Amino acid sequence: MPETNTIIAEPSASRKWRSQMFRSLFQQYGIAIAFIVLCLFLTFSNKYFLTSGNIINVLRQTSINGILAMGMTLVILTGGIDLSVGAVLACAGIVAGSLVTGDHPYPVALAILAGLAVGVVLGCVNGLLVAKWKIPPFVATLGMLSAARGLTYVYSNGQPIPGLSDEFLTIGQGVFAGVPIPVFIFISIFATLYLVLTRTVYGRRIYAVGGNEKSARTAGVSTKPVIFFAYVICGLLSGLAGLILTARTSSALPQAGLAYELDAIAAVVIGGTSLSGGVGGVIGSLLGALIIGVINNGLDLLGVDSSFQQIIKGAIIVGAVFLDSRRHDTK
Repeated sequence: MPETNTIIAEPSASRKWRSQMFRSLFQQYGIAIAFIVLCLFLTFSNKYFLTSGNIINVLRQTSINGILAMGMTLVILTGGIDLSVGAVLACAGIVAGSLVTGDHPYPVALAILAGLAVGVVLGCVNGLLVAKWKIPPFVATLGMLSAARGLTYVYSNGQPIPGLSDEFLTIGQGVFAGVPIPVFIFISIFATLYLVLTRTVYGRRIYAVGGNEKSARTAGVSTKPVIFFAYVICGLLSGLAGLILTARTSSALPQAGLAYELDAIAAVVIGGTSLSGGVGGVIGSLLGALIIGVINNGLDLLGVDSSFQQIIKGAIIVGAVFLDSRRHDTK
């Protein structure tokens, strides 16, 4: 009898080990595998997908959402959320665009600084509301979404601002060595935030606060500055994305950035960053942004109606959150 029990137990243990191994591989490389599978499917579905021109187009389109997703990653890692990134993007773009139009535009550097300053100021407001006054992030940033969008329409009188200077347009339309400048900007931000999260004290504190804010405070971490600066950086990057989008469209539009927060959140969650905070990183968000970009591009190439595209992206967001909750349930 003991020998029989041993024989039965060994296959059972082997199956359990294999199950744990596959689960671990899925958690570590599932997003990369999903990206490769998606690209292979679209390659066989449409002959234009894998062309150099289309790949460059995907990277250009992904750069704006990718920049937003980088800032959103920091906020979500602290256990928060920022619903205002699309409105902040529009506000920064409209302010910067107003300075580089007309017969006597201001210097491009001044317009860039003004746009970034708008993002920083609005990010500071979000940070104060959440970190200092303890307003729930969802409520605080939802309020900022409305306020920033209103400021944009008031500043522009609800009208687009065309005729931007050629120097400013280079930010969104310029190309260097065959690669769009927005892609270089996106990669630079990704590399910088990767180093911040993995090589700095501030990065370690973000994970500590997101993992358990009370425990981090007990361990001597000043949690308020950590949370505050996460929102400030998110606002800064939203302002930068606004500059790029304005330059790319050759016009500052008050309605720019509508629902961009959904794509940014989707990219972060699909990339494996937990909405509970403390788990994830910018590598996953990079892949998540690329997946969103490839899906948008692939659906366009396949001729899918824009309304159905929204349904599909909504289903993807829900699915990603479901998988995130399942990962936590199995731990």
